[in-house]
Amino acid sequence: MSRLASLLALSTLLALLGCGSSSTTNKTTATTTQPSTAPANKTIGFSVLTLTNPFFKVIADTMQAEAAQHGYEVLVVSGDRDVKKQSDQIDDFIVKGVSAIVLNPCDSQSIGPAIARANKAGIPVFTNDIKCQAADAKVVSHIATDNLQGGRLAGEAMVKLLGESGGKVAILHFPQAESCQLRVQGFHEVLDKHNAQTTGGKIEVVATLDGGGARIEGRTAAMDAIEANPDLAAIFAINDPSALGAYSALEAAGKVDQIKIIGFDGEKNGKEAILQGKIVCDPVQFPVQIGRKTVELIVQHFNGEEVPAEVLIPSKLYYKADAEQDPELADLASEEAAQ
Repeated sequence: MSRLASLLALSTLLALLGCGSSSTTNKTTATTTQPSTAPANKTIGFSVLTLTNPFFKVIADTMQAEAAQHGYEVLVVSGDRDVKKQSDQIDDFIVKGVSAIVLNPCDSQSIGPAIARANKAGIPVFTNDIKCQAADAKVVSHIATDNLQGGRLAGEAMVKLLGESGGKVAILHFPQAESCQLRVQGFHEVLDKHNAQTTGGKIEVVATLDGGGARIEGRTAAMDAIEANPDLAAIFAINDPSALGAYSALEAAGKVDQIKIIGFDGEKNGKEAILQGKIVCDPVQFPVQIGRKTVELIVQHFNGEEVPAEVLIPSKLYYKADAEQDPELADLASEEAAQ
């Protein structure tokens, strides 16, 4: 009897130990299987195409202000339109262990390997304004102007400008950027449709030159277009800096009255030029919205929410009449009206 009692006691003890072990394991499993997406280091690395363009500066400033409200810090660096430099900046962000990386790719294709390295390091990558087209790179979400729609607006403005008389047009491009590719594509779509339907003069694109998206390069490209086409009627520049460079070229060549310019962006300098009659109009972008939306999607991503692969913000045409009513230009508008 005592042996039986001993066996029963041992069996009971083992059963109790077994239940205790099982209970501990279940608790551990339940804890470890709950995902935690909140980053320990709430830092975002942002490599901007160039800080010399006010458009990108507005995006960067907006992101810093918006991120601060969510407890994040945004480290802003300028890629200076140099894909090698931007690639090195991404590597530096990886070493720093940032929570997320945001880019305006300096080259939509060549930046792919650097983004792939961030992917391998487990750092989510977002792009804004300029999309990455590299197949080996994974981007969580892209936030930008609807550049194809904006290019179509520029084409519609050009048709309105040249009307039935038609004329020769030059494009100041920045072909390395996917956003500019879309602007030029939309512009061509509208001109091609107009030329197919018109019984009057055709609008002929006689030159597409790389204006670098900058004033100095835009001026040089515009001078080349003017020299090659003395009867040029208009220029479509893919952003305001290159449009302002083109106007400088027209002044130097004495062609201000002959050649009209349509730009793109709607940065303050561009709006001022529209008010002063240097640029006919712009499809305007909304960089504040782009900056805010980028941070919003990063926060949602870290909260474990599903975010869209792409968010496109429509642009709209902005003419002199709009500039005259723009509160941002109130002082300048008063000066222009007084003259």
